[in-house]
Amino acid sequence: MNSSLSRILLGATFVVAGSLHFRFPGVYERIMPSYLPFHRGLVYLSGAAEVLGGLGLLPERTRRVSGFLLVLLLLAVCLANLQMLLDARAAGKPRWWTVLLWLRLPLQVPLMLWAWRASRQRS
Repeated sequence: MNSSLSRILLGATFVVAGSLHFRFPGVYERIMPSYLPFHRGLVYLSGAAEVLGGLGLLPERTRRVSGFLLVLLLLAVCLANLQMLLDARAAGKPRWWTVLLWLRLPLQVPLMLWAWRASRQRS
C-alpha cells in the first residue's frame, strides 16, 4: 500500500475512533479500569488524543510526535482492553466473547507498529 494512503487511512481511523468517545462516552467509561479516577474526563481526553493524533499524522511537521504519542496511547488502551476481558470473565459472559477479547489484546501490537512506521515516513 502506498505510504501516503496508509498514513491517511490510519489517521482517519484514529479520527473516527476518537470521535466515538464523544458520541458514546458511556461505552468507554464502562471498560475503564476501576482504579483510574475521572472516567468521563479520561474518556474525553483519550478521544481528543486519538483525534489530534490522527490529524497529526498528516502534516510532516507533526507526524513524528503524533506517531510517538499514538503508540503511547495504544499502550494505555491495552489496560482498558484487559479490563474488558477481566470483567467479561467475572460476569460469566459466553466463552466465544472472552475468546474474542483475548484475540483483541495482541492486535494492539500491529496498530502500534503501523502508527510508528506511518509517522516515520516522509511525504
